[in-house]
Amino acid sequence: MRRIHLIIAARPNLIKMAPVYHAVSRLDGFEVRLIHTGQHYDTPLSAQIIRELNLPQPDHNFAIGSGTHAQQTAGVMLAYEKLLREERPDLCVVPGDVNSTLACALTAAKQQVPVAHLEAGLRSRDMTMPEEINRILTDRISSILWTPSEDADTNLLNEGVDREKIFRVGNCMIDSLVTMLPTIRTLEPWKQVQCDRKGYSVVTLHRPGNVDSPDRLKAIVHTLITMARRTPLVMPLHPRTQARLEACSLLETLRSTEAIRVIEPLGYLEFIALVEGSQAIITDSGGIQEETSYLNIPCLTLRPNTERPITCTLGTNRLVDLDSLETAHAQAVGSRAVPRKPIPLWDGKAGMRIAKTLTDTFFHHEPTGYAS
Repeated sequence: MRRIHLIIAARPNLIKMAPVYHAVSRLDGFEVRLIHTGQHYDTPLSAQIIRELNLPQPDHNFAIGSGTHAQQTAGVMLAYEKLLREERPDLCVVPGDVNSTLACALTAAKQQVPVAHLEAGLRSRDMTMPEEINRILTDRISSILWTPSEDADTNLLNEGVDREKIFRVGNCMIDSLVTMLPTIRTLEPWKQVQCDRKGYSVVTLHRPGNVDSPDRLKAIVHTLITMARRTPLVMPLHPRTQARLEACSLLETLRSTEAIRVIEPLGYLEFIALVEGSQAIITDSGGIQEETSYLNIPCLTLRPNTERPITCTLGTNRLVDLDSLETAHAQAVGSRAVPRKPIPLWDGKAGMRIAKTLTDTFFHHEPTGYAS
């Protein structure tokens, strides 16, 4: 029996890991265990997403919570090292680029447990982003690199990674989206905020570069208020963003603007339904750039770079700065949607491809530890 640890730490990790869990769980001879580090600690919302994605409760939850990058990383490493002593897996699967991803990858690698990186090879070229550091280091110590797109393959090959470790499998977030889309399309969350379908835009911001600086955050708020004169804005408020807005005495300013609907964070299904019913989305999130590209919804990413450039070249994503945001938004909501060609392998079958790499390639021979 092969034991597989699937590491989850943040809500998007659940969405990425669900297709892997379901595909590998159907294989004979595999025991799949969900390990939640608790890096994101909104228990009710995480529990809701787990139910929506038909996942079991995690087998372990480290409940690490918030803290500095060093505190989170060290806390996860200590907790996971203890677990590895108690139940050694044959493979540790880590997703994306959060602190828990690197922490578990490092801990597993030092215990000679092979590591598989889901969403490998993505690069923003911005080393000021902690996520970029996490991605690069995790890729370097992984035995299996599951990539979502051709540009990710190219990044890894240019960094000298052995081609035999790279498997382009597609995008697991799209797997979850495809699976849940029939249910999503029965929901009408815009009615709860007194908006018409295709009569509003969605705003979701949480990156430190946008919300940690009081001056930057104030400028964003003022720009959003101006934009709301043209189109109502619905803003599910990330806990980090809410804390920063409160600290800067800006939250009431937003809430008192009639055309801006500030709401609590939504579950996965309701949030995607809200996005699909919108004219456009303004974000700094990574996964939303992918989901909107699949849904053909204009996405304005308030960042100078993206680790998902394929969403700009083949999808509906556009990088914008604060000075151009209002104009770009007016163009996005004022133009007719242009059907996009599907992004290769973003077809709802990435989880099955991942399972196939395990049965046909990696576990076809006895693993001997992580590859340097």
